Amino acid sequence: MSVIIKPSEIERSSMGIIETELEERGIALPPEHEAVVKRVIHTTADFDYADNLTFTADAVGKGSAALAKGASIITDTNMAKAGVSKPALSKLGGEVFCYMADPDVAAAAKEAGTTRAVVAMRHAAGLHPDAVYAVGNAPTALLQLSELIRGGFRPALIIGVPVGFVNVVESKEELLATCEEFGVPAIVALGRKGGSNVAAAICNALLYAAADLQDPEDRNWKTN
Repeated sequence: MSVIIKPSEIERSSMGIIETELEERGIALPPEHEAVVKRVIHTTADFDYADNLTFTADAVGKGSAALAKGASIITDTNMAKAGVSKPALSKLGGEVFCYMADPDVAAAAKEAGTTRAVVAMRHAAGLHPDAVYAVGNAPTALLQLSELIRGGFRPALIIGVPVGFVNVVESKEELLATCEEFGVPAIVALGRKGGSNVAAAICNALLYAAADLQDPEDRNWKTN
């Protein structure tokens, strides 16, 4: 058996398999969404994302454009933060932040009787009003972002892909409706599926497009 060990060849072969299986399933992805959906499938091996990933108008283009100009990324978990490509971010002049473990955030959440995710989003919105927000774990983070948008907050993009059973479906639907109402770009995985790995994968698809690094041969680091 021939074993592929070069990272760029592994990714290229994986994407070829994904393209073939999508075709066999009769799924034709819109060209503007293709890179994001394929990278999420590449990360999860779950073809359901071809159906449940939902995009507001030109969300991919607007998110990539913001990152190309050096926009920061805010995550709701350190796992998602770790999964975001630092070399691609560095090339574009951006940074990634997660405030969930910030002691002041933890103290404020305890005092207010709410989740750290809620306080972390409020804190981040004040510091990074033009950032890309990537939520892969906490539905309360999405509900807080929806509230902030109704109050005038206008981030570059919100990625809403928390995973789970409690408040997850409802928070995603609420966020998507709010973003559509107020013209905020959003990429949302409707339903229960998602996770920090999905949030990071979407960020990386946008980063690779913004940095012109779609070809894995152009990336001299381990691919995601």
